[in-house]
Amino acid sequence: MDEPTTFHWHGLVIPADMDGGPHQTVAPGERAQVRLDIDQEPSTLWFHPHPMGSTAEQVYKGLAGLLYVTNDTPNGLPNEYGVDDIPLIVQDRRFTPNGGLDYDAHMNVDGTTGDTILANGAINTTFDVQTETLRVRLVNGSNARDFDFTLSNEAEMTQIATEGGPLERPIPLRTITLTPGERAEVLIDFSQVEDVAALKADGVTFTTFRVGELDKASIKIPVTETMERSTDKTADRRLTLFGFGNMVSINGKTYDPERIDIEAKRGDTEVWEIENKPDMMGGMTHPFHIHGVQFRVISRDGNPTYDQEKGWKDTVAVAPDERVKIEITFTKTGTFMYHCHILEHEENGMMGQVKVTE
Repeated sequence: MDEPTTFHWHGLVIPADMDGGPHQTVAPGERAQVRLDIDQEPSTLWFHPHPMGSTAEQVYKGLAGLLYVTNDTPNGLPNEYGVDDIPLIVQDRRFTPNGGLDYDAHMNVDGTTGDTILANGAINTTFDVQTETLRVRLVNGSNARDFDFTLSNEAEMTQIATEGGPLERPIPLRTITLTPGERAEVLIDFSQVEDVAALKADGVTFTTFRVGELDKASIKIPVTETMERSTDKTADRRLTLFGFGNMVSINGKTYDPERIDIEAKRGDTEVWEIENKPDMMGGMTHPFHIHGVQFRVISRDGNPTYDQEKGWKDTVAVAPDERVKIEITFTKTGTFMYHCHILEHEENGMMGQVKVTE
């Protein structure tokens, strides 16, 4: 490319100098060597650039991809890539008359949205189902759009994992909602489907499943240890997200690369309370993301969090006038970003820095 970029590994627990934040730009024609020492739960992660001022357009035009963390321990789940375990990176895009991506065509005050839904960079994808149970890894890779995922036959899907690893127990759902940056792993049962079924985003079919003769398999969904989530834990930090368009802030401030907003100690466990302060128009949901760590959601407005997010996460949706508490332990040192994952909000300054020291 003829512009700088960075290599950010979204969801990896790695030191800050490998994280690829806006400080670590790579100039046109240059190379960067990145060492990734992986020590975290098997999970569905992704990567994308993070240069200040051009992240949104670079992601929109294609700089994003999938990253799996795996291990060699059998867990009873479908795991044959492309056969019974498939990814679906879902994005909305708008095209020029000659088929090019048109980033500027539908930019509004809160990000760029499109009129066409893509899965893995393609339109109207199909998949020939070979097994009764299919594992689908859903990624909302859009700049600004939330998605409600449903099946065309209105059947339930079984969510088994969040961004950073398995749920405490499987959760049957007819609708799975993901904000930008969030991921979910689901199991879909095709044993009662005779011909075709489809996966929809906001009611629009984007992937069709063609069903023929199916192989049966013994599926055993692992159950993880239940974490104690005390809803009355006192917050160590309070962050207030506010605004829309180019008037966005965290705790009344916009991003300054020379300013450290939070100082934390490696190994200390903290509770952060994230508030989405409504504006005169009522406000909108902000997906809050932290680099270099996975966290647990412990409460929403003082109530227990949803069962479908009781797993490790790196992005959490915060609705207008809502307060979400998360429990977090930094295990790597350096300066990390936290921000709204509506990419245009991030670029307009809805971002801060946490410095983790020994």
